[in-house]
Amino acid sequence: MPLHPVPELLSPAGSLDAVRAAVANGADAVYLGAERFNARDKGAQLTMAELEEACRLAHGRGRRIYLTLNTLVKPAELADALLLLGDAIDRGVDAAIVQDLGLVRLIHQVFPGFEVHGSTQMSIHDVAGAAVMRDLGVQRVVLARENSLEDIRAIHAAVPELGLESFVHGALCISYSGQCYMSGLISERSANRGSCAQSCRKDYTLADARTGEQLDAGFLISARDLAAHDQLNDIADAGVICLKIEGRKKKPEYVATVTHTYRDLLSAVARGERAHASPDAARDLVQIFSRGFTAGALGGCVGRDYVTRDHPDNRGLLVGTVMSCDRADLVIDVTEPIAAGDGLGFEPPPGVAGESVGFTVGDIRTIGTQSGTVRQILSTRIPVPAGWHVLRSSHAALMDRARDSFSALSVDSPRRRTRLDTRIFGTAGAHLRVVFTAGDDSVTERSASQLATAKKRPLDAGQLREQLGRLGDTPFALGALDVSGLSPGLFLPVSELNSIRRRATEQLMERRDWAIQARRDERRERVEASVSQRSPETRRAVAGRSDRSPFGLAAEVFQLDDARVSAASGATDVVLDPFLRHPLPPVTRVRALAAELAARGVGFRLRTPTIVRPTERRALQKWLDLDVPMLTGHLGLMAELAAAGRDVVADYAVNCFNQHTAAELFRLGAERITLSVELTAEEMVQVSAPWRGSGFEVLLYGRPEGMTIEHCVLSAAFDRQPKSCRDLCVQKYPVVEITDPAGYSFAVATDSACRNRLLHSRPIEGSEYLPRLWGAGLRSYRLLFNVPGDPLAEIVSHYRRAVNALAREQDEPWPVTVGGIRELMESGFTRGHFARAV
Repeated sequence: MPLHPVPELLSPAGSLDAVRAAVANGADAVYLGAERFNARDKGAQLTMAELEEACRLAHGRGRRIYLTLNTLVKPAELADALLLLGDAIDRGVDAAIVQDLGLVRLIHQVFPGFEVHGSTQMSIHDVAGAAVMRDLGVQRVVLARENSLEDIRAIHAAVPELGLESFVHGALCISYSGQCYMSGLISERSANRGSCAQSCRKDYTLADARTGEQLDAGFLISARDLAAHDQLNDIADAGVICLKIEGRKKKPEYVATVTHTYRDLLSAVARGERAHASPDAARDLVQIFSRGFTAGALGGCVGRDYVTRDHPDNRGLLVGTVMSCDRADLVIDVTEPIAAGDGLGFEPPPGVAGESVGFTVGDIRTIGTQSGTVRQILSTRIPVPAGWHVLRSSHAALMDRARDSFSALSVDSPRRRTRLDTRIFGTAGAHLRVVFTAGDDSVTERSASQLATAKKRPLDAGQLREQLGRLGDTPFALGALDVSGLSPGLFLPVSELNSIRRRATEQLMERRDWAIQARRDERRERVEASVSQRSPETRRAVAGRSDRSPFGLAAEVFQLDDARVSAASGATDVVLDPFLRHPLPPVTRVRALAAELAARGVGFRLRTPTIVRPTERRALQKWLDLDVPMLTGHLGLMAELAAAGRDVVADYAVNCFNQHTAAELFRLGAERITLSVELTAEEMVQVSAPWRGSGFEVLLYGRPEGMTIEHCVLSAAFDRQPKSCRDLCVQKYPVVEITDPAGYSFAVATDSACRNRLLHSRPIEGSEYLPRLWGAGLRSYRLLFNVPGDPLAEIVSHYRRAVNALAREQDEPWPVTVGGIRELMESGFTRGHFARAV
């Protein structure tokens, strides 16, 4: 019994070997994906047969298996996702990790009592969000990786019934998970659908958008890897019940090495000691895979060292320097001897130009050792300049040791078999009769020949058990053998006994298959009924503008003057995001603006930040106290405001991807729901169909926030202390952008909490889809203006004319209207996901 509570250690697996590696090295549980609907789309998914074997392997040693079902699910996919989960439950999974709110809701209906964990893709990062998860029946939630220890303590204290899980090691997403749309906007590879293209791992340049001055360059948003091995005591004390290792796409050797290290550290926690990685353990973690390590946001603000800056992938362990290169001989001085089979990388020192190179070591010889430095000569075909750094990217001995740790582990727990009981009857001159019973099924078989008096070995319980018990690969195991109805001293050929057994098991297996198919058919009917069910939840009784007028055309702006321009240009509603950039306007001016717009018959709504950490809630409260209608992508805040009777619209960041998520959001009190920006026009119609489009909003124009990140690229460029450098974003460089290798530039807005919001490079423009949306009953549209210089008045007026034409059923001017809007797009536009499915 440990002296101190020890969190569960949860390891990743993308293969059956990785499951073995995790279990053999001390994981309490393993999380993995099976075939579809999980956030690792290729190269990290088990087949159903492998899943069953993984469950038997884990359960045979008292460990658990969690299925990752953590992608957003489209309406047409809901039944398939639930049926896949049902198959996984049949094979033994203990819980599912889920992102989609609608899917959580359906799992509770179809599989009551089954354990559901909220994925980190849900962006749960504060008390309000955690409370929603608890009330939704989620047993555990994986917190955002941006949470500090202070945040975790606050969440645990306020919602102690909810289990908290936290990542402690592995790759970090630079964006809040579930809030990264950049990959999908650039391509069809959505991070919310398991196909992230890792846009954050590209190299970028940071520049002043007004002058073009370059401020920084490199891998500016490529996060280092998380390594919280020295914070385990504090994480456990904060209330975390599960420590999670990232890496479902990593090799089994990685899983073995990292799991073993953290198991040893947790043993120290159990003894009441301070866990601290030894130099050898820390070196192994770096060696097995590292982009450079960070303790992440656990201690608070993250600065320049949070990102890799000069290398986006595994860097390896720095071990020495190139001394000379003469033809095929490369002389190196290293702190640890290199061996054949090791992988080496060579990098130029700071300030020296050149591309990194590397190779696997073949021939090598050691010259000597002096003062802890080993001089070795490698055979190489790649010339490497003297002075370059030597990094060991792969350590053959460490890989061998890791493989040895799980190579002997096998699935030694037997398959679950059905007990097969037998009752045997027979007298001389009669046929042998055997009744086989397996559960509720029973069959009777008779011998072809008659029983005779035995001359040598008569039938007895031993012989019958031996022959009838040869059940091989059948799903049965012989149980009770009742021979009280068999007269003694009788004989029957062994071949007859084998035939009886074979015929009986074939019949029972056929009946079992019928039963299985019947259960599957019943499950399918239950799933299809639940998915197709028209949810009783409807919109709240708060009267929104969309109910008082034929349509709503909202302009979202971040400057007060732009709000007035929007209203004058035809917007029926104005949404103000005062938090987008520094400095915040005075609350009194915003209150006056709301009153001014109301006097003109124009609605007003305040957009809150999507991320509101516990320490930031007090600063936000004065804005919530304005008592005006709200727009928020923060799920917990939406539910809290609605419960207080406020008029609140759910923003696209709540990731409404199907009708059951919509029903849950309406149940939580949303007056209206902004459909996900990752849905096509047709998919938007499908999601809103049960309500005939009423109560939904479409982001029709503008640049969505591609990422929401704690790291500030502008602060890092000048190596300034985060959150104490507002002279940079307020005075010196208020408008900056990052540009990728393809030449696309993304505006960077440093918001009121010093987060960076990366805006899409081009505005989405969806006017050509308006007739289809209108025809489906979708009558609320939003135009998004979040960069300086947009031709706001012209764009709003064009859209107003377009919507007016639809309201008057005038089809003729439509092409002219669309063309007029797009002529204003001097910097280009994109149809976004209106036409491109993810």
